[in-house]
Amino acid sequence: MLDFSNGSVRLAFVDEPPVGPDRNEPIILIHGFASNHAVNWFFPQWVKTLTEDGRRVVAFDNRGHGRSQKFYSPEDYAVPKMAEDCRRLLDHLGIETADIMGYSMGARIAAFFAKAHPERARSLILGGLGHHLIDGAGLPLGIADAMEAPSLNDLATPNQRLFRTFAEATKSDLKAMAACIRGARQLISDAEARQIETPILVATGSEDDVAGDPKQLAAIFPNGQALDIKGRDHNRAVGDPIFKKGVLAFLAERP
Repeated sequence: MLDFSNGSVRLAFVDEPPVGPDRNEPIILIHGFASNHAVNWFFPQWVKTLTEDGRRVVAFDNRGHGRSQKFYSPEDYAVPKMAEDCRRLLDHLGIETADIMGYSMGARIAAFFAKAHPERARSLILGGLGHHLIDGAGLPLGIADAMEAPSLNDLATPNQRLFRTFAEATKSDLKAMAACIRGARQLISDAEARQIETPILVATGSEDDVAGDPKQLAAIFPNGQALDIKGRDHNRAVGDPIFKKGVLAFLAERP
């Protein structure tokens, strides 16, 4: 992996060239909570799908995740700060504009990026996040408690056990994950969303009980559209063929 810095924050990333002719349309991938660039994008073959479509793919580990620097104060995980990590990566690579694709927490970061830097986002793909971008402040705070529990046996709810199991499987720093949940809770208002004129695809699983309504969110954006990933919940929608096909079609059709 490569690395770059946003001020004092050290972040790790990968930069994969396109396979075959280059469309000259780079795409930045932003992973979700307790994941990393490999789990979210390489394992489900997103990087393969996109590079074979002629796209340069850049994926980074969010602060506190993967091989990037860890922090233990919630304020270090404010979503606008993580969006600036993405902006700094674009600057580091000399990329003026890019398609920005995020999943779950990564989608929230992508939306904040487009709000702050609309001229840098060619399009947005918000996976695993619907109307909770506006009316829900991220994952329940009980997930932070789950990160700090002595073991799985001490957890009360299925969601707590699900995210704790996932964080352990990805070898995440549990203390950093607790701080991330408590810090990454900023919302975009309805009025702010209506000002984001970037073409946007909102894609969630039909069984996703975490994201909120995708159609309701897509309808707010001036150039939004929704994609229903049938039969998939929050975790299983990530690598679904419907999702990939929909993203490739969206990228081919957007200006």
